[in-house]
Amino acid sequence: MSSGLAARVRKKLMECGERRGEIERAALIIRAGGLVAFPTETVYGLGANALNERAVALIYEAKGRPSDNPIIVHVSNIAMVEEMAELNSEARLLMEEFWPGPLSLVLKAKLTVPVKTRGGLATVAVRMPDNALALALIEAAGVPIAAPSANISGRPSPTDAHAVKQDLGDSVAVVLDGGATKVGLESTVLDVSGERLLLLRPGGISEEEIEKVLGVEILPARSEEEKKRSPGTRYRHYAPNVPLLLVKEDEEFWPEVEASGKKWAWLGVNEPRSAPYRKILFADEAEYARELFRALRILEKSGAEIIIAEPPNEKGIGTALKDRLTRAAENC
Repeated sequence: MSSGLAARVRKKLMECGERRGEIERAALIIRAGGLVAFPTETVYGLGANALNERAVALIYEAKGRPSDNPIIVHVSNIAMVEEMAELNSEARLLMEEFWPGPLSLVLKAKLTVPVKTRGGLATVAVRMPDNALALALIEAAGVPIAAPSANISGRPSPTDAHAVKQDLGDSVAVVLDGGATKVGLESTVLDVSGERLLLLRPGGISEEEIEKVLGVEILPARSEEEKKRSPGTRYRHYAPNVPLLLVKEDEEFWPEVEASGKKWAWLGVNEPRSAPYRKILFADEAEYARELFRALRILEKSGAEIIIAEPPNEKGIGTALKDRLTRAAENC
């Protein structure tokens, strides 16, 4: 690990010294094959020892997660990555530039990574979270931690400890409470395992930022074979318990809403053209992204019969936000 990256990690680890006992207890559970929910800068994760196939199976069971949906592995140093995957120059450059941070890299996996963790694939996705509690937990456990979002599969991702407990209840031994997450959307997933760099999922690091560092064009994943290397790309995700619709562009949309007689809620940066039953407005798209999942959980309990969301601009964090809203609205 480079001196710059190592220094950033050490600085983060110093932030949670007063919680050492709590972290050590959680690490003991990880080493024993149990589950621990913990905060990252993106969303809360449901973690298990990534190298323990039985422990990882508990994640799938607790979430009701499809068995072919791979899990991102969280690390606290580059040595952990080198034990699990084949690194190349692009991966090392991106790690130095963006880690700790919301960027997951898909790499060719070594046999040290159980098939269950990889979702049956020949690749593994890895990232280093930009959160002191997460890094301290991984360090204390001494193993990489496999961790998808700590929610029932398909539900809005949890951005605070309360949402984790709402969804998972007693199926997780410990929930480390780190308050609200600062990004609110899952990490960017970039496939660097082949000759072409593929964006599998937009997230907290934009495509433009990555291209600026690497000096090459990133291509979108198009085939099912490419998309399946990342979580959150082939199944309905992030959905509240009431239907979610993205605003239509045509003028007839609003009379249609009023005529339906349904109590509808509004999410967006701008005021709606008509009067909703309930609305949540955000100051900008960064706040929209950060608070999206929390807002969906609030509105599904508000009495609203449908949630209507304003689509964001598709640049920067707006690209990731549009992706999550679209997936949450699928099949409604």
